Amino acid sequence: MYYKSSHLISTIVVVFNGAKTLQQCIDSIVQQTYPSKELIIIDGGSKDGTVDLLKANCEQISYWISEPDRGIYNAFNKGLAQAKGEWICFLGADDYFWDSNVLERMSEHLERLPSSIRVAYGQVMIVNPEGEKICLLGEPWKKKGDRFMQIILFMPHQGVMHRRSLFEQHGQFDESFQITGDNELLLRELKTADPFFIPGIIITAMQQGGISSEPASSLLVMRETMYAATMHNQRLPRWYWLMAMAKAYIKLLLRGVVGERLVMKLLNIYSRVKRIRPFGKRT
Repeated sequence: MYYKSSHLISTIVVVFNGAKTLQQCIDSIVQQTYPSKELIIIDGGSKDGTVDLLKANCEQISYWISEPDRGIYNAFNKGLAQAKGEWICFLGADDYFWDSNVLERMSEHLERLPSSIRVAYGQVMIVNPEGEKICLLGEPWKKKGDRFMQIILFMPHQGVMHRRSLFEQHGQFDESFQITGDNELLLRELKTADPFFIPGIIITAMQQGGISSEPASSLLVMRETMYAATMHNQRLPRWYWLMAMAKAYIKLLLRGVVGERLVMKLLNIYSRVKRIRPFGKRT
């Protein structure tokens, strides 16, 4: 069931054993200067102290639950069932709003959008575990071009605001996806409509090294991406497919030779030098 509050912005955070980073995420939401906001946290049954953090912050959280779930998108859907905002965004426990004015600045744009615009987005800063900047993601939407490719390349999920009517029209996240269900959801809307890009606002910081950027997950990302494209009669450009598959196999090879930690360090260096976006997104 969906509720409605025209000025409320809901932030849904999903977490599993994220005690090391969750407090920073919570603080970044609580400290937002925009007053009409709510925080919903869905925990997958953590055993590392996450629940203690949730209890300690319970007065700042509109709703939270800790119980086993069936994955990221099942957790997102649980959060959706509780969200009351007109606009909804989704974060992981190691993501955080870039500064305390993000929602206030975003709201100035969101309030002016026509009801036909159901997806708005800004930029996301990729950071390493020490908080150092790696690269900035998020580019303006092009009116013409491959729509699915633009979702993959231009729209980091942590920088997307979803209007409530998006879910009323297209339903919830498809829980058969493990990593790329956010792209599939957006494709339902954006294969025939345009999103709104909000320039000059870094919405969140996203820590590199989440599940979808792990070398072992790269092939799953590609399989799910192809599946989503097939579901919606989209064709991925051959060049993209070949490059992504090559990168996935190179990651796996390097992981076996030098280890995962060194692989991530090399990817960070490569991202800084080439100013590219890492393949895959943390959710």
